[in-house]
Amino acid sequence: MKKIITSILLVSCLLGISSCEKYLDVNKNVDAPDQIEAGLYLPGVLSAYQGFYWDIRALGPLSQMMGTSSYTNFANNYYTEGSDAGGEIWRMTYWLQGMNLENMINQSIEDEAWTLAGIGYAIKAFSWDCLTKYHAEAPMKQAYEPGRLSHDYDYQDVIMAQVREWAEKAIEYLEKEDETTYGNTLTNGDLAYHGDKSKWIKFAHSIIVTDLAALSNKTDFAEKYAPALIEHAAKAIDSNAANFAVERLGGGADAQFSTYNNFWGTSRQNLTNVYWQSDYIVQIMTGTVPQYDETTGDKVDAATTTPRSNWELNPKQIICDTTKVAGHYDPRAAAKLSTVDGQYYDKMNDKDAIKDWIFYGSSFTGTAGPMGTAPNLYGFRSATPTVAVEGSGRWLFRDDAPYVMLTASEIQFELSEAYWKLGQKGNALAAFKKGVELDMEFTGNYLNPGAPKEDGVDADGNKKYVVGGSLPGGSLITKAVYNEMAAEYLDGPYVNGLSEADLTLSHIMMQKYVALWPWGALEAWTDLRKYHYDLEYTGEYPSKGNGWEQGSVDQKWDTDETKVYKGFYLAPAQVENRKGSYNTKNQGSPCYRIRPRYNSEYMWNLNSLGALKPIPGDADNYQCSIPWFAYPGDYPTK
Repeated sequence: MKKIITSILLVSCLLGISSCEKYLDVNKNVDAPDQIEAGLYLPGVLSAYQGFYWDIRALGPLSQMMGTSSYTNFANNYYTEGSDAGGEIWRMTYWLQGMNLENMINQSIEDEAWTLAGIGYAIKAFSWDCLTKYHAEAPMKQAYEPGRLSHDYDYQDVIMAQVREWAEKAIEYLEKEDETTYGNTLTNGDLAYHGDKSKWIKFAHSIIVTDLAALSNKTDFAEKYAPALIEHAAKAIDSNAANFAVERLGGGADAQFSTYNNFWGTSRQNLTNVYWQSDYIVQIMTGTVPQYDETTGDKVDAATTTPRSNWELNPKQIICDTTKVAGHYDPRAAAKLSTVDGQYYDKMNDKDAIKDWIFYGSSFTGTAGPMGTAPNLYGFRSATPTVAVEGSGRWLFRDDAPYVMLTASEIQFELSEAYWKLGQKGNALAAFKKGVELDMEFTGNYLNPGAPKEDGVDADGNKKYVVGGSLPGGSLITKAVYNEMAAEYLDGPYVNGLSEADLTLSHIMMQKYVALWPWGALEAWTDLRKYHYDLEYTGEYPSKGNGWEQGSVDQKWDTDETKVYKGFYLAPAQVENRKGSYNTKNQGSPCYRIRPRYNSEYMWNLNSLGALKPIPGDADNYQCSIPWFAYPGDYPTK
């Protein structure tokens, strides 16, 4: 009985249910067991990925997927080292998973529970891949050595190579014959795949793919990394049924614990009205990327203004355009983005009405965007969303939505990019089309259509409806209409109608950006950084005087064929609705990494942090230090 009680306590701690900072002390208690069943670690280890969504509050603004009035330092690409804001992935990897995951792996190996050991290594590889893409250098080799009061940092090239080794080890264990009887340990405790080994193996291959994809702009990518990426992509996640996503029970206000609800759900109100869809995501998903006057940086005024834009549109839109002809409208906008239209839920089956909806994006730190005020991400009605007004939320912004971490679509875009870099445009196009198709399906899978609520008739005898429809709210488009419009879009000029000769790197990377919005903000930011934010510079990598100055950055114009992200401009770019500047301590540079968690490294490990090169971790501009994955060549040693 004592063993059972201790096990339940441990799982509760890992789920964040109660304050359990010293729960591991039970291993030294004469009235408690020396160890618990390894499988009981698994629910908490997986639930720890909630921390990843916490840090999207920083990553969303950094990648220009979101605007915010909360994490404005990240929106402005500068922050001091005196805060734990943006430090949840660090905390997740070292503490919430940390020794719990190590114990699970080690005990599983000792027990020859190979499936559980393989799952543990896959989780470890993925978390460390995320950690190093986020923070770059980190203590790895000495991380869990007992008795240490300080830990040396390992450089990113070492960490990323180790990530791939751990993923390979995961595959090795998962493919071994396992005679362990797990009972309900995996069926109930595996919140991602419920013990399906085949899916865990695909996930482990996917980790290697996404780890290598970060290196695609390095000069030796074609010969050193691309072959392995392509090999593992063939064995990676290939359907939305195998996506890596951690389930949430939901339950809203009636949930036994608040953490049963998704961090983005309306019940927890973590987004409220302080995070919004950015002007950039709105422009690329509605075909309204502006045309700029390259002599002034101003948008070219439109001869005829519309509610969508008062500027002339870039003649080469990448995702879609504003034409109402079938196939030119991307229905993912109606699913993913918030709008002030459709608020009566009475046009959910009307394709023409849906195509007329207007989407407003925010500025970096305020709701007021270039065309209007951005609505909250839950819907459109309230400044401070509540369940009473917004219901349980919509799409991924609802209580019972899973924590999506890696998808089949992402893998296909990374495969397409690799083929592109190898000059194999036919293969690149095929993977590109598959990637869009998979994201179209993925997006539709999480639609939770709401319903209208009638409220009598007007003076002309027409039905009237209540704003917000019938709670619990939900998405503003039915699945049937979405699927119909999705099929039209896939057959249109931006996907299946795109020829091999017309395919560009921009098509691949911008469709990937849309597919990642906003759950995959870390991968999107990784891509932006490896292409150096499309800065205009010469040499191996940008620097002050060669990409940026103290008060401005030099970014490629959209007319530059080498520019990857059309319409993307940093805050200090000298274009309309930008023309700002970064904190002087950035020395003109955009942010390239997140500082490690303050209460860990700056309080207790500052000497090791300060020994890093080329920019020490205690420098004012450490967040501007370019990670190894973004260097075309070798990392500088001084």
